[in-house]
Amino acid sequence: MNALEKPVRLTGSVDMTHGGGGRAMADLIRDLFQRHLSNAFLDQGNDAALLPAETGRLVVSTDGHVISPLFFPGGDIGSLSVHGTLNDVAMAGARPLYLTAGFILEEGFPLADLERIVVSMAQAAREAGVPIVTGDTKVVEKGKGDGVFITTTGVGTVSDGVNISAKRVKPGQAVLLSGSIGDHGVAILSKRENLEFETEIRSDSAALHGLVAAMVEAVPGIAMLRDPTRGGLAATLNEIAHAAQVGMALDEAKIPVKPDVHAACELLGLDPLHVANEGKLICICEAGDVEALLAVMRAHPKGGDAAIIGEIVEDDACLIRMETGFGGSRVVDWLAGEQLPRIC
Repeated sequence: MNALEKPVRLTGSVDMTHGGGGRAMADLIRDLFQRHLSNAFLDQGNDAALLPAETGRLVVSTDGHVISPLFFPGGDIGSLSVHGTLNDVAMAGARPLYLTAGFILEEGFPLADLERIVVSMAQAAREAGVPIVTGDTKVVEKGKGDGVFITTTGVGTVSDGVNISAKRVKPGQAVLLSGSIGDHGVAILSKRENLEFETEIRSDSAALHGLVAAMVEAVPGIAMLRDPTRGGLAATLNEIAHAAQVGMALDEAKIPVKPDVHAACELLGLDPLHVANEGKLICICEAGDVEALLAVMRAHPKGGDAAIIGEIVEDDACLIRMETGFGGSRVVDWLAGEQLPRIC
């Protein structure tokens, strides 16, 4: 029986005894976390999970999730906390192996909502094939939190022949994008502000390690991978450019944006390039590897709309220059502030 087949049955709300180390805490761990997240490692029941050693180099990433609202079209904080950390590990070209999860719960948070979140986490982890092997729970007084915060840590391994780093980015390489941008940020904003559009805009939250594995198998020499989350495509490309001390030349017409997302951004005064994503990746590779990578990406369910959006160029100022759809050009700069707070 998987997590979704186990009906939500908890009632009441979180209180301080759930974090006090006594019977209430033990019952919560048994009836909620262990019940839905059960696996051979978590069921060891120790403070630390005993895990088998793996070959290759270890990759470790930690991510905190404080999204508001907790539930949104296409996902929730539970599935997002799994996807986000798996993707951070995968961007090193690694195979994720294990996850840990830490919960900070606010007194008064409904237990039914907490169970819904944990069920979602369990579903996301099982679909990804990566178990949550250990965790922790703390409770803070009412008014000292915002329902629930989740921190997840991912552990994976990467083979010795794969070296993905901004240090390998150089002029002449191509910039690929796995699909449309802006879906996640617009989905969050529409839910937060109770906005209604002709069609529901859903978050793109998804685990990308399967896509990355196929890409690395086809082209082990990929120079750089990154998922454009907070700050969107613009921030991520600027981070890479400054780390590698290069510039980029983009073609706006080649950057995929869904029509409903584009329309929503125009209505709300947002630039899709600055809007967060949770299920897309940027790939920088040699020009000769573009066709092989695009073929692999487009054959995968998470990369069907993959496109080449630009190239790496020499530029001492590390600027991202984009040819616009109107035939002009502009600099794609960092966002000077926060366009959408609390989106992951």
